[in-house]
Amino acid sequence: MPLLVTPALSAGTLAAIAQPEIAGDGVLLRPWRVTDREAVVAGYADAAIQRWHCRTMTDDEAAAWIDQWPGRWRDETGAGWAVVDGDAVAGQISFRRIDLGEAAAELSYWVLPGFRGRRIAPRALGALTGWAFGTLGLHRLELNHATANTASCRVAAQAGYPVEGTKRGEARHADGWHDMHQHARLATD
Repeated sequence: MPLLVTPALSAGTLAAIAQPEIAGDGVLLRPWRVTDREAVVAGYADAAIQRWHCRTMTDDEAAAWIDQWPGRWRDETGAGWAVVDGDAVAGQISFRRIDLGEAAAELSYWVLPGFRGRRIAPRALGALTGWAFGTLGLHRLELNHATANTASCRVAAQAGYPVEGTKRGEARHADGWHDMHQHARLATD
């Protein structure tokens, strides 16, 4: 059987287009707006998000965080979206890392406390996954989370991302080094 090789995406693939809004399964992923600062500050003020992301943000830091996303899109190094439910920002989802040459990206997400328990994260992950494979043409998407973060593990499983393995002592959190689960999907799954 011949080996099927997915061609690498060329540099300029993202930079040539505007970052899209992505709709799917009752959620909207849209590029961050300067008016979203309050939601970003609230997200990083939440104890559960702080536990896994190890940071807080002031209003000015949230503005800078939002401002960096368009440059990362143009530089083809990352992309971030506000996850919108109705008219409200419910959370975030992003390509933490993009490698067009390998047709791969690493994802991250969080959901604000008032929106938890409504499957916001798996629906957002499903929408971004569909766009990344179907429109962008990526081959592999992966996400990593602390093995102790059972909520993130459930989100990954609900979105069809099986666990591939455990990376020992891979990420530092406020309480020390954590082992990380790696989940991934391929365009051929």
